[in-house]
Amino acid sequence: MTTKIQIDLNSDVGESFGVYQLGLDEEVIPHITSANVACGFHAGDPAVMRKTVSLAKRYGVEVGAHPGFPDLLGFGRRNVDATLEEIQDYVVYQTGALMGFALSQGLRLQHVKPHGSLYNMAVTNPKIWEAIAEGVAKVDREIILVVLASARKKSLLEIGKRHGIRVAFEAFPDRAYNNEGALVSRREKGAVIHDHEVVAKRALKMALEGKVIAFDGTEIDLEADTLCVHGDNPAAVEMVKKIRQELKDAGVTVLPMKWFV
Repeated sequence: MTTKIQIDLNSDVGESFGVYQLGLDEEVIPHITSANVACGFHAGDPAVMRKTVSLAKRYGVEVGAHPGFPDLLGFGRRNVDATLEEIQDYVVYQTGALMGFALSQGLRLQHVKPHGSLYNMAVTNPKIWEAIAEGVAKVDREIILVVLASARKKSLLEIGKRHGIRVAFEAFPDRAYNNEGALVSRREKGAVIHDHEVVAKRALKMALEGKVIAFDGTEIDLEADTLCVHGDNPAAVEMVKKIRQELKDAGVTVLPMKWFV
């Protein structure tokens, strides 16, 4: 009996701000199944949020909040010395803002995926995941929390269970990993992979085998429910098209995470 493999394909979108355009949302969104929409703290603004939700709705793409630290200048990629209570407030505030735009267009939020340093700090400090999960649960227990796929899967599932929410595990085919399963810092050369052929092969390995080849050549386990392709990557459109085609050819069903997480 063959196990039916399902995977979600997500991208970080809605990151333009005022007159400043960032990302390739109109080209990328038609090819993904879940959109992580910036909520105004690290990127995005009310008009961009509204337009991005509308674009996702047009293509039947599920919408999720992408909350980050209040750091427009640093694009949310700088560590902020915030308390756990402050972090939870940031998540609730931003999730609620995007929820308003989703509801105004007849949609419900599917997920919350922390952005940048908030995400990376949570990976190394489970108390942050706990604060985020609690915040998500306070807003809506139907919302899925997206976390980094790693060896800590059991403890992260337990956090979700404690707060009555579902947890989806994410992997990054266009990002380099170290041999401990963490993402290589963007400050390091080779941290972001731009060759769409290479990225597609990595995505396929993640979906079919639950594994990834780390920076040093080590093969590590990485069970993922959703794969992220960065919309600010110049090769994002070709990447997402190639990934979807490779997954389809391999018999992998690409659909929103809410249907199988």
